[in-house]
Parts: sequence; C-alpha cells; structure tokens
Amino acid sequence: MNNPDIVPFWLTGNFAPVFSERSEVELTVTGEIPRELNGLYVRNGANPPSGKSMDWFLGCGMLHGIEISDGKAQWYRNRYVQTALLDEEMPSAEMRRVLENSIANTHIVSHAGKILALAELNLPIEVTGELDTIGPYNFGDKLSANMTAHPKICPITGEMLFFGYSMRPPFLQYYRVSASGELVQHEEIAVKGPTMMHDFCITGSKTIFMDLPVVFDLEERAKGGLGIRHDDDYGARFGVMPRDGTSDDVQWFEIEPCYVYHTLNAYDEGDEVVLEGCRMVGYMAKDMVKPPIPQLHQWRLNLKTGTVSERQLDDLGIDFPGVPDALVGQKHRYGYFAQFGQMAPTVDAFHKFDLQTGARQSHILQDGCVGSEGCFVPAENGKSEDDGYLMSYIYDPNTDVSHLAIFDAANLADDPIAKIHLPVRVPAGFHGSWIAH
Repeated sequence: MNNPDIVPFWLTGNFAPVFSERSEVELTVTGEIPRELNGLYVRNGANPPSGKSMDWFLGCGMLHGIEISDGKAQWYRNRYVQTALLDEEMPSAEMRRVLENSIANTHIVSHAGKILALAELNLPIEVTGELDTIGPYNFGDKLSANMTAHPKICPITGEMLFFGYSMRPPFLQYYRVSASGELVQHEEIAVKGPTMMHDFCITGSKTIFMDLPVVFDLEERAKGGLGIRHDDDYGARFGVMPRDGTSDDVQWFEIEPCYVYHTLNAYDEGDEVVLEGCRMVGYMAKDMVKPPIPQLHQWRLNLKTGTVSERQLDDLGIDFPGVPDALVGQKHRYGYFAQFGQMAPTVDAFHKFDLQTGARQSHILQDGCVGSEGCFVPAENGKSEDDGYLMSYIYDPNTDVSHLAIFDAANLADDPIAKIHLPVRVPAGFHGSWIAH
C-alpha cells in the first residue's frame, strides 16, 4: 500500500479493530435459542491494538465468544490473546519468527481438553473457556516448530493431524496427535520450495498436502509484510500419504496451476481420493485491482492409475467452507460456505450446497448487514446430515452493533431461529469453533 492517504480495507468499516475488552451478560435474544445447545461459540480475528497493520493477516488476535446453555446466552466476552506481540505497535518480522510470539489471530480449536488459538507461523496459544490466555503450548516439549491454523480432527479415531510450513528448510513438517493429546508422530515432508500451505485435508486413511505456487520471498518478508508472491514457474500438485506414513510414501498428483486457501473436505472412494475446495487462479494480493474469485472445485485423485480429474461444481465466489465435524475425512452430502463481495472479503450471503444433487440453498443478508464464517453445530440425536444449526456473527451498519445469528441448517434460506444481540461491534474476522460442553 504505497499511497499513505489510502486507508486499506482491513482498517475501515467493520474490518476496523475495536479497542476495549468487554464482558456482557443479560443479552437480549430475538427468537428462541434451542435448549439442546450447550457450549461456547468462539471466533478469532485480527485486531491490531494500535489501529495500524500492514496487512489484514498481521493484526494481533482477538477472541469473541458467547456462552450458551439452557436456552440462554449466558455471556459475551472479547479478549486479546496475550502474547509479547501486543506490546509492539508494528512487530518486526524477526519478532514474529519467535515461536512463542504468536499473533494467534486465525483460528481456535479444542482437542483433548485444550483450547488453542492458532496462527500458522508460531506455536499454538492455550486459552481458557473464559477466553483468558494461559500461554504457548508445545505438546509436552515435543513441538519445536510452528503449527498450521487448520488442523484436522478425525471423528473416528479422535486424532488431531496438522502440519507446519516454513520459509526455510525444512519447508514442510507433519504431525499426528493422539485422541488423548500426545504428539505421537513427526515427519519432514519433501516439497519443492517455501510454499504457503494454508490448509490441507485428511480422509479416513490418508493425508493430502497441497504444494501450490504461492511461495515466500525472504526479501519481501524483510520489508515487514507477508512476503508472499505467486510463482508462475512453481507448478501445482497434491500429495497423498497414509496418515501414519512418511515423505517416501507420498504419491504426488500434478494439477492445473491454482491456489486453494481452504478445503471443504476429502474422502476415500474406491481407488480414488476425492478432494473439494475453493480454487482460485492466482493469489489474492492486497494491492490487486480485481482479486481472483475462489470457486468450488472437486478433484478425484486415482491412486491406482496416478491420474487426476477436476471439475468446477459452482460458479459463485465463495470461501470459508465447512462440513459437520462428524464428517471430516468422510463422504458427505452438504457443504456450507460464505459468499464474498467483489472488492473485499465481506460476507454478504451464506450458501449450502448439496453435493449429491447440485442444489443450492442461500441466505442473502439484507439492509447492508455483513457476516463472517458460518459454523455448523449438530442437533442432538440428529436424523440427517443437515439436522443442526449454522452460527455466524452478523454486523448491522445501521445500528453499529453485532448479533450472533443461529440458522436452521436444514432450511438455511429462512430467517434465523434466534438472534443473540450484543451491545458492541464484532469486527470481521477469520475462523471459529463450537466447543460443546
């Protein structure tokens, strides 16, 4: 951003940070919160305390959570993830490379009794169920490198699988954590260079890596930004490995050059691994006049023949994909997505895709309201895959405050069944989770 008079999108409107930590009770509710919902909905995002940031992805993390039980919204809290970076107005690249100094702004997950705030170039930061910071977490001194913001938790085994990428060799490392929280496997995976692998996939038996042509440039990184560029000569490929395998076991599949920020899911089907994700041509750089549009694609990787088939499933510009946690790595029917605006990642609609029939259900936000990632929460004793709820923070510019919308996932086009009204604004952010009690 070369013109100092131009304010970037991530510091304006509902992207702009808030500057106070709040604890609110006696929240007003429109509609009725299902009594079966007992847990914490919490979402992460960048919230630079100085009000300045060189990129949307570089602001320090702030958590926004609502505790729900017995048909009531018990409280709302927003809390900074407390790391050394909070004391630095514009932290240097060197300071960000210290593993413990995470901006912790991208995701938050729960596994084996730990709640972890994540950003992909550092260690996870453990927090409490009240969103207070405990500190860096390294799996009993077994993790000495960074952890992705998109780990996968297998609903069958309870394992958590994740990776860490680096700007310097080794460029990719892979980890497997048992259901009880013990880090039981660590492998270096050979890739072509310092690829920025934001996400990956698992199936019931495999792990899939994405070696794609968005790479780190150390000279650009030294200037203080993300230091990422698109490399036209790098190529693009997916690597399929047994979940307990090594680098020598990876089977690589060349694909048409693209970038995928986020995958929807993957699963085994006969000799094939099926992967679905939001594909874009190029990379969404902050100074682009017209950024590339992510669209839903499916790849079928045939392990027997070594061939790949690819098809586009829809033409909408969508991202932040998700399936129910119980179907991660398993064959699924539905996927949930957020639709982005044309010039900034503003969520103006939610979509549910039926991968079996090709049908689409949509909820278009009205009156200038904007949302964030939708989080699927299953119904108790659900009778179908989409028997549950979709939750998202919604900002209303007409009142300058936000609410948590709870939709019936089976009837997404309908009005929310409940709105939990907040006396504050929740800025646009990244990823979140439902942590059931």
